[in-house]
Amino acid sequence: MLAIFIKTLPFFMLIGLGWGAARFRVFPPEAAAWLTKFVFYFPLSAMLFRFAATLEIGQIWDPRFTAAYLIGSLALWAIGIAVARARGLPISEAVMEAHCCVIGNTGFLGVPMLVVLMGDAAAGPVLMILIIDLVVFSTLITLIITAARQGHLRWSLTGRLLKGLVANPMIVSMSAGLIWSAARLPIPGPAMEFLTLLSAAATPGALFAIGASLVGRRAERPAIAVWLSSAKLILHPAAVAAACFALGVEPFAAGVMIAASALPVAGNVYMLAQYFGIAVQRVSSAILVSTAASVFTIPVIMHLIEKG
Repeated sequence: MLAIFIKTLPFFMLIGLGWGAARFRVFPPEAAAWLTKFVFYFPLSAMLFRFAATLEIGQIWDPRFTAAYLIGSLALWAIGIAVARARGLPISEAVMEAHCCVIGNTGFLGVPMLVVLMGDAAAGPVLMILIIDLVVFSTLITLIITAARQGHLRWSLTGRLLKGLVANPMIVSMSAGLIWSAARLPIPGPAMEFLTLLSAAATPGALFAIGASLVGRRAERPAIAVWLSSAKLILHPAAVAAACFALGVEPFAAGVMIAASALPVAGNVYMLAQYFGIAVQRVSSAILVSTAASVFTIPVIMHLIEKG
């Protein structure tokens, strides 16, 4: 396990570097916001397009894999809602806490780290998880919160949801890559070199931005933050592992799914919380605690995956 910890340590050192730079004002908050936007729209999008365009559709879409991830994640999502409702929280806050339990930082941390740790073959399963998180769960939480607030759903919401998906550069880049792959179009040499060069900025830029974004967060209501972090870092990989076992998912793909499920709470959950004005501080605390704890939990999960 020490070897795995050493392999993952550079990724968390980059996160720590970003935190230190922002904490001591070498890197001001507005710079962190712009770096996040740069990574989101350019290097990460280039990386996702390159992966999707060079993979066969069968390497990404696997019905059994998709079913296992959905079943495991939805089961934990339901548990997250039940725990919140048992504490007397309204349904809108309950689903936001449930979202923390299942939505990991797959884009900024999972894609670069898992491909490095597990090889290029991990790209397909990771992209599938990212698509499910962005399309299925983001749509689900939006529908539930909107229905809770308005008492019903309107057809106009469909247009807003579609507009949100189309405006997401990760969705656009993956969709464009899949279309390119389906058309069996080659990527010209200069274009591939451009994508490779731009993609190289994704890993350090994303990890540095994660660290910088943690500055200013406070672990208020620590008991709730610990519960949400434990659900994300421990219960989520356990739930999808059980679903993988039950459905007989191919071992390597199952390992990638379990590793991706062990990632800390994603920053876009905080963006949703801010947008809806729901449980903002709780989500922020969960991101802080889960990211700090993942330094130790991810190597353990990776070690268990290696041991089968």
